[in-house]
Amino acid sequence: MDFSYSPRTQQLRERLMAFMDEHLYPNEARYWQELEANTQAGRRWTPLPVIEELKPKARAAGLWNLFLPESEYGAGLSNQEYAPLAEIMGRVLWSSEVFNCSAPDTGNMEVLVRYGTPEQKKQWLEPLLAGEIRSGFAMTEPAVASSDATNIEARIVRDGDAYVINGRKWWTSGGGDPRCKVFIFMGKTDPEAARHQQQSMILVPRDAPGVTVVRALNVFGYDDAPHGHMEIDFQDVRVPATNMLLGEGRGFEIAQGRLGPGRIHHCMRLIGLAERGLELMCKRASARVAFGKTVAQQTVTQERIAEARCMIEQARLLTLKAAWMMDTVGNKAAKGEIAMIKVVAPSMACKVLDWAIQAHGGAGVCNDFPLAFYYAQARTLRFADGPDEVHRNSIAKIELGRHAR
Repeated sequence: MDFSYSPRTQQLRERLMAFMDEHLYPNEARYWQELEANTQAGRRWTPLPVIEELKPKARAAGLWNLFLPESEYGAGLSNQEYAPLAEIMGRVLWSSEVFNCSAPDTGNMEVLVRYGTPEQKKQWLEPLLAGEIRSGFAMTEPAVASSDATNIEARIVRDGDAYVINGRKWWTSGGGDPRCKVFIFMGKTDPEAARHQQQSMILVPRDAPGVTVVRALNVFGYDDAPHGHMEIDFQDVRVPATNMLLGEGRGFEIAQGRLGPGRIHHCMRLIGLAERGLELMCKRASARVAFGKTVAQQTVTQERIAEARCMIEQARLLTLKAAWMMDTVGNKAAKGEIAMIKVVAPSMACKVLDWAIQAHGGAGVCNDFPLAFYYAQARTLRFADGPDEVHRNSIAKIELGRHAR
């Protein structure tokens, strides 16, 4: 394994860091000010000008659609090449959108690239690649334990040249954004089929009759406007049969193709988030005096800083290994490593950010610093792409299989 940066990655990394220094970090305060202004004006779900102004600059700098390995559409980077770039973007949670590299659009674009028809690509993929629209992923349901996706009860029923869709979804990220124009919806087309062949995925326009946004869900008090995580009701929604992705009964196949790269993206962004937390912790500890010496001189603080550095480096190496394996032997062979990083990266980020919050005292839990918001996002990712327990079960089964007679 060679984790050194390719010349192209190194070049992009330097350009990306320079762009972050020039445009992202200086605008963090403006982001929150604009969001607060929109809230006061009763238009909380309106896209923020700061992001829309930075998008053309990112595109002009050649820092656009970096996540897609297909060179026809994106930068043509491998998972291992993209991982260091995702880490840099993760240092500012909203920065990924500036580069058109934010979830759930990244995963949805990957689905359309791999499984979409030419017509579907023309209608939905092209405007997503251009950053003209956004999208949502409607999978999780409030009525069932969706960590086992075979529990999903939503129905997709063929009716002539159309499908009729019924079901209630929640945690549909991006569903609150007025630019969200399409959902990828997962539901059952054949409840009598084999367990992993009952589900299908289909494209549902946001403005289709019968699609109703019920509410925005809060994450530790944050509603993540203008992006949002929405509960959405689908009642007798009719869409053309041509909106089906790949074919009936192939929902799990699509999900596995979508979630592998997405997990790499999330984990590397979390590592960037943890790096930012450690940086803020060191600066705060060095500047504050308690009991006659700086907080940084307290032994407990030094132990936490050292342990945080060890944990971040371990998580980064494991994630890079998973990315390398995905590139060289494929997602299926890398499933153990993918599961491991899904356990390791969010837990590591939560611990590092918790220590950073502690070092900031009361300031750590208010919005004078971004740490509380960071922690909310990191904690959520311990089940957003599948709960820790599911990933640990997968890891254990692989390990037990190695030692079985």
